Amino acid sequence: MQSNSSTIRTNRAVSTLAALLAGALALTACSSSDHKKDSGGRSGGATAPGSTLTLPKLNGASLEVAAVWTGTEQTNFKKVLSEFEKRTGAKVTFVPAQDPIINFLGSKIAGGQPPDVALLPQPGAIKQAVDKKWAKPLGPDALKELQKNYSQGWQDIGKVGGKQYGVYYKAANKSLIWYNAKAFENAGAKEPKTWQELLTAAQAVYDSGVTPFSVGGADGWTLTDWFENVYLSQAGPEKYDQLAQHRIKWTDPSVKQALTTLAQIWGRKDYVAGGADGALQTEFPASVTQTFTGGDQPKAAMVYEGDFAQVNIGDTKAKVGTDAKVFPFPAVGSSAPVVSGGDAAVILKDSKAAQALATFLASPDAAIVQARLGGYLSPNKNVPDSAYPNAVQQKIAKSLVASGDDFRFDMSDQAPQAFGGTPGKGEWKDLQDFLKNPKDVAGAQAKLEKDAAAAYGNGS
Repeated sequence: MQSNSSTIRTNRAVSTLAALLAGALALTACSSSDHKKDSGGRSGGATAPGSTLTLPKLNGASLEVAAVWTGTEQTNFKKVLSEFEKRTGAKVTFVPAQDPIINFLGSKIAGGQPPDVALLPQPGAIKQAVDKKWAKPLGPDALKELQKNYSQGWQDIGKVGGKQYGVYYKAANKSLIWYNAKAFENAGAKEPKTWQELLTAAQAVYDSGVTPFSVGGADGWTLTDWFENVYLSQAGPEKYDQLAQHRIKWTDPSVKQALTTLAQIWGRKDYVAGGADGALQTEFPASVTQTFTGGDQPKAAMVYEGDFAQVNIGDTKAKVGTDAKVFPFPAVGSSAPVVSGGDAAVILKDSKAAQALATFLASPDAAIVQARLGGYLSPNKNVPDSAYPNAVQQKIAKSLVASGDDFRFDMSDQAPQAFGGTPGKGEWKDLQDFLKNPKDVAGAQAKLEKDAAAAYGNGS
């Protein structure tokens, strides 16, 4: 994953891991004892060793697949597509897309050259593609694979009007707090399970001479993620759904409570590296790296963000699992938040080959290829945790799957782009303003409501 905010934003997906350290249920790998041997090699029509998935022979077929992924992420996904080519004989071309991908696809479709399949990063984007009559429903083979490998919740967020259009191939996890193990050790701080314990740990770190938190406030999406974790845990899933759909206003008392809670950290200038002004000039990648550089005096001891922070930790000398450790976002209310999201494969040009690719992407076979390469999480429950390259990613993956249907999709990704996904506008800007002045809860609520009402078009 690249360290630019648009790419990270596109792949943002939160999944809080209530069971991360409590030992989530181990995933079960498919038994290979009764599986067919690879019968087709490169000529297509193959069932690979250790797999129950049979794909059709597609010699001579060609496909274009569009996604916004760049760098290592794109390279790794191309290896998945290469595996599909080997098994079917089809030729697949990756088309790099710009963000927002819906605009990119619109111009391709207008020019009469839509890709066959696109990876869409929000439920709203899938709905737009259906509303514009671009998207094609999944066929019986893809549906069968999806039903076998995904919880009902993951199937449902790929549906529009009761029809299945999306296969959620990739998830990210954004309910994690990464910490500098040495800073915690020096402070005698313990991994917290509750918000109050988080504040206690922060005070211990502060007393030891290290600033507790690094906040990447220059990227507004990081602040929406902070809010969503606090709000879901504190207000609960029903309120979360209502706010996500703007069926309750941002002036609701539940929003006041969440912002007031956030201000317990954001409002303590000595708790945030560089204070509010410093945080607002710190982009996400730097918020991570400054937590894991500087020896015994890092700029901060903790940084909140997703599993993909590992990419940025990799730019330092810190080793994940020893120098850089992680705990689930603590419970603010009665239980820890469980919020997820991801990228869904959607067919834009219906064909036997496009349906076969969707079927492949819904299978454990595709996910295992990319899981082994690191920097990737799958919501597919039949991907064995052993497919992930390190213990930290294995725990994150287990907990993502163990959450079953008890998750909520990232709120700002459900919102109209004008409110939940535009730099310098809407929720991103309003929360940046709140970070600057956390005492003005009512003012922040009023701005959020005004911007939400304009974007959702359902009045104030």
